[in-house]
Amino acid sequence: MRLLHLTATLDPEAGGPAEGVRQSVQALSALGHRVEIASLDAPDAPFLAQPGATVTALGPPHGKYGRTPHAVPWLREHGPRFDAVIVNGLWQYQSLAAWRALREQGVPYYVFAHGMLDPWFKRAYPLKHLKKWLYWPWAEYRVLRDARAVLFTTEEERVLARQSFWLYRAREEVVSYGTAAPPVDAARLRAAFFAARPELRGKRIILFLGRIHPKKGCDLLLRAFAHVARLVGDAQLVVAGPASDDTFVALRDEAQRAGIDSRITWPGMLKGDLKWGAFYAAEAFVLPSHQENFGIAVVEALACGVPALISDKVNIWREVAGDGAGFVAPDTVSGTERNLRRWFALDEQARTQMRKRAAATFRERFTVEAHARRLIEVIEADAARPAYPLARSTRLSSS
Repeated sequence: MRLLHLTATLDPEAGGPAEGVRQSVQALSALGHRVEIASLDAPDAPFLAQPGATVTALGPPHGKYGRTPHAVPWLREHGPRFDAVIVNGLWQYQSLAAWRALREQGVPYYVFAHGMLDPWFKRAYPLKHLKKWLYWPWAEYRVLRDARAVLFTTEEERVLARQSFWLYRAREEVVSYGTAAPPVDAARLRAAFFAARPELRGKRIILFLGRIHPKKGCDLLLRAFAHVARLVGDAQLVVAGPASDDTFVALRDEAQRAGIDSRITWPGMLKGDLKWGAFYAAEAFVLPSHQENFGIAVVEALACGVPALISDKVNIWREVAGDGAGFVAPDTVSGTERNLRRWFALDEQARTQMRKRAAATFRERFTVEAHARRLIEVIEADAARPAYPLARSTRLSSS
């Protein structure tokens, strides 16, 4: 097949969807499909290179919405070259551009929601949700209605998506996400990380790695860790990732007030060997998120045999808990503290067993190869259906 991944950005600092697109392209290409990427990024963006795939930058984008005059004309011209177009994300211009350009040509497109229909957002940001309501009926509602399928990475995400907007019409499919296996030379990578951060040698590292954003629950993590740090003298929290200046300052102030500033390391965004070295150096990975569609970083940790201490708002929590690959608790200070305490209470034998279960969970559930095969299954199953058959297979939900 010839496939196109359409996304708002490939910027690694944008979080999981950008990395997910890169991983998906590699896995689909390995199965013999010809895959291209189009993004709303400026053509001179430094992060566009993707081995094995042609990348077309349709920007520069205007504003946070990312509108660009090049997207619709390019999709109208090149869309018919592809057997399917995979649209990544909502609420930015790539989804509306795909609808405007492709529906009239009969080019099948599929939409990965990437958690962007989660009802947590309407509770956390009611004013933003009101703005989305003004936009929803004439834009995203139609995007989803006319897609060959709307793709959710977990059953949990699919069910939650129905609760955000009463006018919701879509054919739903679950296509689990995944990531590639990590580099296997753990000792070298761990050594490289400690060479860059020698002050962490001998510490019991709890790792947060990802975009530092209010929805990730980093404030909860600091408060919970402050309670545990008093009991575990060699515990060190590593909070790695990009953050806005305001968010970073607020968290540093929180750490200082709690008296744990020296017990937290802020290395910024980690890439390449340093990222994998951080995983291999860590005892456990922590993510007390208020909303997490899938959690690429959680899966990367599991792949490295690092147990996950996560909230029950991370949509793969059932798999983690069921497999014994980590601990799960509510997205509260007490819940986060409970996860940390349970981890530090384990003896070495129990920790070793949980590490083995974490690695097994990745192999059995979350490889990018399984994601690619399932995505192709959905596209092939839809190929024989009439264009946009909404009458029988569409679900209509309200809340």
